[in-house]
Amino acid sequence: MADFGLYTYQQEVVERALKRENIIIWLPTGGGKTRAAVYVAKKHLETTQNAKVMVLVNKVHLVDQHYNKEFNPHLGLRYAVRKVSGESDEKDFFGLVVQDSDVVICTAQILYNALINKEEARHVELSDITLLIIDECHHTHKESVYNKVMRLYVEKKLKGEKPLPQILGLTASPGTGGAKTLDKAVEHVLEICANLDSAIVSTKQYAPELKKVVPRPRKTFNIVNKRDRDPFGDHLKSMMTIIHDYMDIPPDFKLRECGTQEYEADVVVLEQRGVRDNNRLLAQCALHLRQYNDALLINDTLRMIDAYRSLEEYYSTKSTMAIDGTDFFLLGLFEENQVELRNLARDSRFENPKMDELQSTLLKQFGSGVPSRGILFSKTRKSTHCLKDWVLKNRALKDAGIKADILTGAGNGITYMTQNEQAETIRNFRMGSLNLLISTSVAEEGLDIPECNLVVRYGLLTNEIAQQQASGRARARDSQYAVVAQAGGREHRRECINEYLEELTGKAIDRVQSMSHHEFYLKLSELQQKAIISSKIEESCKTEKRRSNTASSIQFLCRNCFTPVASGSDIQLVDNMQYVNVSPDFKNHYKVAERVILERSFEDWEPGCRIRCKKCNMEWGFEIKYKKHVLMPNLAIKNFALETPKGRITVKKWKDVPFTVEDFDYEEYCQENFPDLFG
Repeated sequence: MADFGLYTYQQEVVERALKRENIIIWLPTGGGKTRAAVYVAKKHLETTQNAKVMVLVNKVHLVDQHYNKEFNPHLGLRYAVRKVSGESDEKDFFGLVVQDSDVVICTAQILYNALINKEEARHVELSDITLLIIDECHHTHKESVYNKVMRLYVEKKLKGEKPLPQILGLTASPGTGGAKTLDKAVEHVLEICANLDSAIVSTKQYAPELKKVVPRPRKTFNIVNKRDRDPFGDHLKSMMTIIHDYMDIPPDFKLRECGTQEYEADVVVLEQRGVRDNNRLLAQCALHLRQYNDALLINDTLRMIDAYRSLEEYYSTKSTMAIDGTDFFLLGLFEENQVELRNLARDSRFENPKMDELQSTLLKQFGSGVPSRGILFSKTRKSTHCLKDWVLKNRALKDAGIKADILTGAGNGITYMTQNEQAETIRNFRMGSLNLLISTSVAEEGLDIPECNLVVRYGLLTNEIAQQQASGRARARDSQYAVVAQAGGREHRRECINEYLEELTGKAIDRVQSMSHHEFYLKLSELQQKAIISSKIEESCKTEKRRSNTASSIQFLCRNCFTPVASGSDIQLVDNMQYVNVSPDFKNHYKVAERVILERSFEDWEPGCRIRCKKCNMEWGFEIKYKKHVLMPNLAIKNFALETPKGRITVKKWKDVPFTVEDFDYEEYCQENFPDLFG
């Protein structure tokens, strides 16, 4: 193993995998889990007849990273190594790609789609794979794609179907699954093991070497006292009180303290209740209160002007959506107070003291004369943009040589980054033209980011897994992990809880590892049988729920203005992906807006323009052009209310609609809508 560059602790954790046991490798961020997995893959390929290695990742950018950094450099000369993601054409004939390859690196969704797709060119069987490597495998729980793949595996295992691939999971922490006691944490770790049909392995004999290779950063709590006065925040709260009085909150509903995550959860429920009860006043007031609460949360974390701008941006679009007295009242309230809010936001006497502490934390590192590289973690994409704006306009930070840019998740929309932008930002950070990344959680997990000597967590409430992964980014010698938080505030409390949960995770894993072989695998079998039964019962209930309503008995309403716009029978599913309205009459209810630009292309469709409600201007989705000439509206279910025989409901995802959606039949659609072409 030495010729492969493995440390002794890595050799220790792969021993059981080399004996073809199913295992989870538990090593900290920076501990070399992926390198260890490549070594296992190499030995597997050398010693297994008709070997087929599949590497699953949970984020698209990790496909390229694992291919370019690890698997192809070490295995590409002797073996056919291929990478496939939703952005590559190979996904459309994935079954053939797997046949012609020795190693395939792909997103979990690609494999899952192939396992359930019976079309020959796309289909894959679990028995085709001899080694299945699952990166960031702590995500193998509940309804994650990893768990859907492994559920198919466990079902086959329990039925005695063979062959099945060897499993190799990789994680920096399985976490406690929300458990606060040791017994419950042990139960969670066992569930992860059961879901992966694997034992969890860590270094015991060579732990000192691991500590030397992956040193823990020096942790500091940079505590800030609360603002003495907050006239901007107080003014926002007084406006919220006016809305509370106007909306006539139901007597059985109590809102918690504004400016908190709990309040946000309350107004989300209130909006749903307003929609359900046909009470537009309640629903709209709740939506606006959420924006004011967001502004309070921003005011608590960032600059007052950032909070003001978030409201200004929201209300800039509202004038085109006003349709009744409620809208005009809410719009008028903001406009009447806009000048006062703007003036308060610009009053430097009441600026957020956390920003001063953040500046001090950055200057201590970057102004020390030591070449520095850091990551500043923040909660939302919006907050990263605000922090970048602050850094660029801050003279002291500029003089200290800080060159910052943002790193957020990939997607479509103004605040998202493209895959290419992500790669370029990380490349610039590695080359040194950037020395500070302002990032959301995307940089916590998996990304190959160079060693940093400063990691700052700012305005974050996350779990112990995210905390450990963020801490693991501070890998340089004498590095610092800093938490900037208000004295006794929620971030400070959460960070302390996470420290306890990190310790609890370690104790839970020790307990699991100390179980006898017989006891451990008996428990795994019991948990697996229980999980399969629960999954089948849940699926049966969903099927029953969908069967209880005919599609034609469901009416779609615009979620904003409650206008009836479609029937459930108008909705069809295109290629198991797009939910479209096939009724020609639907055009009468929407207007076309700006064109949708997507970075990637698709085999059978391309995006058209966004569509908005004709009456209230609410966005509903976007048109797609299918097979070059069929134009259909693709709908986002969260933007609609559903009138059912049992009352009005809202759902977040299409899988939760209470009726069966028919599959789209292209030929049938063309015959109905273009009869002249078919004579």
